[in-house]
Amino acid sequence: MRALVRTVGLALALTVLAGPAFAQASLTDKYDETFRKYSKHYFGPAFDWRLFKAQAIAESNLQVRARSGAGARGIMQLMPTTFKEIRSKNPEITGRWDHPEWNIAAGIAYSRQLWNLWTNDSVVDHLREFMLSSYNAGRFTLLRAQRVASERALDPRQWPSIEQVAPTVPRWRYDETLNYLTRILSNLSGMDHKGRLVAEK
Repeated sequence: MRALVRTVGLALALTVLAGPAFAQASLTDKYDETFRKYSKHYFGPAFDWRLFKAQAIAESNLQVRARSGAGARGIMQLMPTTFKEIRSKNPEITGRWDHPEWNIAAGIAYSRQLWNLWTNDSVVDHLREFMLSSYNAGRFTLLRAQRVASERALDPRQWPSIEQVAPTVPRWRYDETLNYLTRILSNLSGMDHKGRLVAEK
């Protein structure tokens, strides 16, 4: 597990978006059922599947062949070694990283692992922020941030505390992570109930 968490820190979205307002015509809804399916499988029917589509837009703009400079691949921008580890722990993931369904499934499965890890280390209202940010930067980076927050007498389980200390956390390109989180939440807020991203007028 430690190797898996460390590996995901390299899965940065270096190839994609510049902001939240994207023309719907430039995206696709053909993976929506896959996002729904695996969100339900790993998080339950009440979880908002659109969060993972919003994340995938931030990661790859829903491009199957997207690849970052660090080697992260696919719609959910997973490192190949991370994908293999996730697949080995989830027998329902049977295909290759470059198949859209399995890349999405693996990304959501990994998000579930992060969610579980943060359950005791964050408040429930901020689980989403810790999960998404550690998907980008790695769990250990966020644990360092929590230590810095504690040293400053801030509640390390609250996301605003992490944002406050971010510039002082060693070995964290915090601006990338915070921008990543902002893009995802902006994408989500710009979607209608069917997951369609509505362009700004």
